[in-house]
Amino acid sequence: MSSTSQSDRLVLERAEVDRILERLRTEILARVGQVGSLVLVGIRRGGVPLAKALAREIERETGQAPMLGTLDINLYRDDVGLARAVPKVGPSQIPTHLEGKEVVLVDDVLHTGRTVRAAIDALHDYGRPSRIWLAVLCDRGGRELPIAADFVGKTVEVDPSQKLEVEFDDEGPTGARVTWPPGTP
Repeated sequence: MSSTSQSDRLVLERAEVDRILERLRTEILARVGQVGSLVLVGIRRGGVPLAKALAREIERETGQAPMLGTLDINLYRDDVGLARAVPKVGPSQIPTHLEGKEVVLVDDVLHTGRTVRAAIDALHDYGRPSRIWLAVLCDRGGRELPIAADFVGKTVEVDPSQKLEVEFDDEGPTGARVTWPPGTP
């Protein structure tokens, strides 16, 4: 972990993350119903370890692991030509055709909504799910598109000039911190 300035603010600690994962698991199971039709799809990067942690929670509760996939949305972004000359594209791994499945898109932070819009576009390359849900660990506001999460771990007030970073270890999310951009006094 890097050193932090005095203005950085810890907004989630590991114990709270663990409680949030349990709550998200309960909410997802209550609304989706059967694990057999459930596909958790983590949006690369931060959504992938979060989706894996949720899958472990669901399996621990039900004895059945949901299908788990990963999605790279770089080629679907509306700023693909603006962000960098050649986008770095990673693999997407969707375990099944999504036709008729209950898909829960998983990401660590919901901000403008543009990542989610790109993810929905990318998902349709794998079939037409019966429903797409959205689960996020943190919702920081600042929407540019009319997108809202169905399952929210925590809503965090963040100044537009700040960044909300989720911290991870090998098991999944461990916390979240609000930081200032480099060079901010």
